[in-house]
Amino acid sequence: MRLFRRAFFPEASDREWNDWRWQVRHRIQDLETFERILHLSHDERLALERGGSMLPVGVTPYYMSLLSYDDPGQALRRTVIPSTAEFVCGPGESADPLAEEEMSPVPGLVHRYPDRVLFLVSDFCSTYCRYCTRSRVVGHGTLHPTVSRLERALSYIRSNPEIRDVLISGGEPLMLGDDRLDWILTELRRIPSVEVVRIGTKAPVVLPQRITPQLVRMLRRHHPLWMSIHFTHPDECTPETSRACAMLADAGIPLGSQTVLLRDINDDVETMKRLVRRLMAMRVRPYYLYQCDQICGSAHFRTPVETGVEIIRGLRGFTSGYAVPTFIVDAPGGGGKTPVMPEYVVGREGDDLVLRNYQGDLYRYRDPRPAGERAAVKGRR
Repeated sequence: MRLFRRAFFPEASDREWNDWRWQVRHRIQDLETFERILHLSHDERLALERGGSMLPVGVTPYYMSLLSYDDPGQALRRTVIPSTAEFVCGPGESADPLAEEEMSPVPGLVHRYPDRVLFLVSDFCSTYCRYCTRSRVVGHGTLHPTVSRLERALSYIRSNPEIRDVLISGGEPLMLGDDRLDWILTELRRIPSVEVVRIGTKAPVVLPQRITPQLVRMLRRHHPLWMSIHFTHPDECTPETSRACAMLADAGIPLGSQTVLLRDINDDVETMKRLVRRLMAMRVRPYYLYQCDQICGSAHFRTPVETGVEIIRGLRGFTSGYAVPTFIVDAPGGGGKTPVMPEYVVGREGDDLVLRNYQGDLYRYRDPRPAGERAAVKGRR
């Protein structure tokens, strides 16, 4: 990383480099700067020249330092540098595959599940993932964190006492200043029905400098507070990100990871095993592995659903149970998160349940049906 700084940001002092605001101000967004830092492929250059895609381009200097200079196929590079495949909207794809707009009673609030809501506090990210589910709004300046807009969402939560869980997301919620984020958390804590607040973020991964002692001190005042961090690949588990996660964990904030399954990036067992093991060492519990949503221009990222099932099969029994995430397909049209998993129950033989273990061996577990159920089964024969 120091070699990268000397080559491309020689004027930056240690203090500046470690200032999250400096990182955001100096994020890489234009073709000329990308060409100065990376040896772009023909396809990458065409995509950057064309622009005007659903999603803006932006990468922090910190995260850029993790990218390969001359390998456009490098996992991290493919997640943040656009390709021309983004401009093709294929069968089954749409701008809003999860129908969030249909379930949005006020701007920036999604109420899909009975007892919880998704609170989109901002549409700004320091680094834009090319497979972003909310590319229809993220980075387009339509969801400003103004008090009036946020207050409308808070009023909706106050008026619906069945809401007990609020997930703060965006965009990147940690791009808000400490004062504005503190105000949002304080207002949520004043709502009697709200029991749990969660923050969904990628800042510890793409901008670990954002996790400051001041931010952590503020967050710990609002427990119970949980945090879901968007990890993609084991190469993101750097010393800087590890320190950021340690500060959050030391503040008593439970950390979980949410990972999107991406073709030729993390779609094999060994890569995922390295990721979940590193996350466990960083006190981050692997929570969800998502099938890539059917957002327009994402076909080149999606794998067959069976790939995710095979990855879970390759983790279960071969690493700690805590390290095995739940594989999720977020059902198109707003159907919600649907777990998809390997079949470990083969069936029944009399009073025995037949199970297949992680090695593929079959075992019998004596599990007699209740007397009434046995009589009903016998009567149907």
